Amino acid sequence: MGRYIDEILQPGEKVLYSTNAHWIFYWQAILAWIVALVLLIASRMTTVDGLVLACLAAAAVVAVAALYWTAAAWFHRWTTETDVTNLRVVHKTGFIKRRTFEMSLDKVESVDVNQSILGRILNYGDVTIRGVGEGFEKIRTIASPLAFRSSITAR
Repeated sequence: MGRYIDEILQPGEKVLYSTNAHWIFYWQAILAWIVALVLLIASRMTTVDGLVLACLAAAAVVAVAALYWTAAAWFHRWTTETDVTNLRVVHKTGFIKRRTFEMSLDKVESVDVNQSILGRILNYGDVTIRGVGEGFEKIRTIASPLAFRSSITAR
């Protein structure tokens, strides 16, 4: 399965910039894997049989949750594309149930970037694209939002 943008390019249209959902989507999974590892280590450091079993069971439950969150974050990142071409902005999310947003660069009125402190440190944020007569679209938690905005506004 190829990229969505490659399937919809018009003749003479070129991709100028591509970005994706930021890796911060993995934060829940990373935290859960750390907790599972701590519980596993704790089970090896204790000598009480009941506590060993409880730590191992808790580590298994947390590892299953971590596996689910890892798969969900990976799937979200795999099925989300955000691109700027020389003619339009294209955002696609979803696999079976697909949602797309396209706006001609001529119709873009403003591009707003919202970053938290952590977002500034790790280079992610939300981007709101306002169009003339077309409303607005908010793209959440994308990587390099300032570069994305620059690729839209610089012509």
